[in-house]
Amino acid sequence: MSSFKISSYFLVALCLITSTHAALFDIRNNCPSTVWAAAVPGGGMQLNSGQSWSLNVNAGTTGARIWARTGCQFDGAGRGRCTTGDCGGLLQCQAYGSPPNTLAEYALNQFNNLDFFDISLVDGFNVPMEFSPTSGGCTRGITCNAPINEQCPSQLRTQDGCNNPCTVYKTNEYCCNTGSCGPTPLSMFFKDRCPDAYSYPKDDQTSTFTCPGGTNYKVVFCP
Repeated sequence: MSSFKISSYFLVALCLITSTHAALFDIRNNCPSTVWAAAVPGGGMQLNSGQSWSLNVNAGTTGARIWARTGCQFDGAGRGRCTTGDCGGLLQCQAYGSPPNTLAEYALNQFNNLDFFDISLVDGFNVPMEFSPTSGGCTRGITCNAPINEQCPSQLRTQDGCNNPCTVYKTNEYCCNTGSCGPTPLSMFFKDRCPDAYSYPKDDQTSTFTCPGGTNYKVVFCP
């Protein structure tokens, strides 16, 4: 067999392995108004009410986020600005968004070939969210559907969202930059309303969920 054929077979096999272990994310906007979905990795897309966006993510991906942006205006080159969740003024996000934004966070095929996923309010809240598995026999999803924007404490209120206290106060008590830190009355505002979501950076015990590697997921805005 020629080296060309061997290389061809190797590439086909590699593609099959990669596609087998990639995770499919179905991102859906159930909000009554338009949002601009954002993903790192993945980019971004305008989603009118009822629209969805399918995203394939490679096995082994870590530090990944999906979120909704609101109040966006972009020009034909995909440059502009969003009221919440803005990622450097780009439609196609290359970096994380600015607070406040409700986050779906995940890492694929990690320890014991498990996916780790969560909803985080550590960067505040802008849009209700569901983050749930859709395959692999994994059934435990997460939903944060409380009226947080309407009930937001006055010191955290901002246009179209509810800031996290770190953004407002920038102290170690709220940001957990060094040493140990614990829940605060302001972080408990979020935890009381969405008990399965991260409310401060070290809120791991009740807020991280796992599924077998290769599971597919859905992220729903305004579930």
